[in-house]
Amino acid sequence: MSVNSEASGDDVVTVERHIAARPEIVFSFFTDRDKWLSWMGREGEFVFAPGGAYRTHVTGENVAEGRFVEVDPPKRLVFTWGWAEGGMPVPPGSTTVEITLQPTPDGTLLRLVHRGLPSPEACAAHEEGWKHYVQRLAVRAEGRDPGPDHWM
Repeated sequence: MSVNSEASGDDVVTVERHIAARPEIVFSFFTDRDKWLSWMGREGEFVFAPGGAYRTHVTGENVAEGRFVEVDPPKRLVFTWGWAEGGMPVPPGSTTVEITLQPTPDGTLLRLVHRGLPSPEACAAHEEGWKHYVQRLAVRAEGRDPGPDHWM
């Protein structure tokens, strides 16, 4: 149940996590507004289809924006990512997040690869963020309550 992560290259962050839930369950937390907001963010608008836009208030003053590129249930989801508001110098839609879900005998291996980050500082910040939110997602997908997001 550990989170493995690595900065693989100058602009890529990878986070892997085993989740004790079927891929269909895990995938639903990426394609349903209320489920998404149960693990990351406090408000948001999402169009969960290729080309569909999203805008979500993630933490504090940080608002992420992008578009869904690929939605292939329950295996793969790709979306662009960046910050419309907040202090992170990553413009909306300027990076790409790829989520793959691989079935395992006792659940799902989630692999998140975030590409195109502009600096080592941006990689470090996003690695920390994705580790935090993938942990919250795993708890939620496994049917438990992660509690309030202390980053809010």
